[in-house]
Amino acid sequence: MNKLVYSTDPDWQAEQDKSAAGPGLFPDDGTVRLRRETKGRKGAGVICVYGVPTEQVGTLAKQLKKQLGTGGAVKKGVIEIQGDRLEQVMTLLVKAGLPVKKVGG
Repeated sequence: MNKLVYSTDPDWQAEQDKSAAGPGLFPDDGTVRLRRETKGRKGAGVICVYGVPTEQVGTLAKQLKKQLGTGGAVKKGVIEIQGDRLEQVMTLLVKAGLPVKKVGG
């Protein structure tokens, strides 16, 4: 199938790619998922937290960074915590009353 490269139609919108990684990577079932990622970070590991309710993302990210004494960011609804602190992040999320699951290798 050929992809459209250019269109003169002002109302044209590109189709959404379902295979792209992002906040929709995991199902929205209320479970918070933790994953260690290094891709695109020159080997430095970060812990990515998926599935946090959107109204809690900012406050939870701030709380995690403060309690762990580390840096991090929120990108597209995904919390990134610097360093390899998977177990520590998991215990803090369980204490906060969120259902947590580790994913990935």
